[in-house]
Amino acid sequence: MEILMEYFTKGLITMLMIAMPCVLTAAAIGLVVGILQAVTQVQEQTIAAAPKIFAVFLVIILLGTGYLKLLTNLFNEGAVIAFDVIPKSDEFVLPPNYYNYTKPFIDEIKTDVKKDMTPMKEILNNAAAPMGNTGKDRFSVMRNKGHEVPTPNLAERKAISEKNR
Repeated sequence: MEILMEYFTKGLITMLMIAMPCVLTAAAIGLVVGILQAVTQVQEQTIAAAPKIFAVFLVIILLGTGYLKLLTNLFNEGAVIAFDVIPKSDEFVLPPNYYNYTKPFIDEIKTDVKKDMTPMKEILNNAAAPMGNTGKDRFSVMRNKGHEVPTPNLAERKAISEKNR
C-alpha cells in the first residue's frame, strides 16, 4: 500500500511541476499588464488576455520536452509497479482458495426479481400502446441467474495440488 501512496504522491508532484511554470508566467504577465493599465488608465479587459496566452504558449514550447520526459518517467514507473512489483508482492495476491469461502457480489445477487419487477411488467406491457402498436412486439423480462464462481487457473491448480500433497 505504501508503494501506491508513493506513486500517487509522485503523480501530484509531477502535476505541480508541469502546471506551476505556466501558472506563474500567467500571473506575472497579468501583474505587469495590470500595473501598465493602472498607470495609463486604460481599463480594457481583453488587453491582458493576449500576452498571457502568448507567454503560456511560449513556456509550453520551451519546457515541453521536459514535461514529456516527466510524464514518460511517471508512466514507466507506474507500469513497473503494476506489472512487476504488485504481482510479486504477497500483500496484493489473493490465496488460491479465496473463492472457496467467499462469493463475489453475493449481496447483489440475492434480490427478489419477481417482487421488484411487477411495476416494470406493467410498463413493458403498455409500452407500445401510445405508439399505435397493438402489442405484437412485447419485451420479455428475464431472470438474472447470478455469477458463477470462477475456477482456478493453471498456476493456482498447481499450487493447490502441491499444498494437498
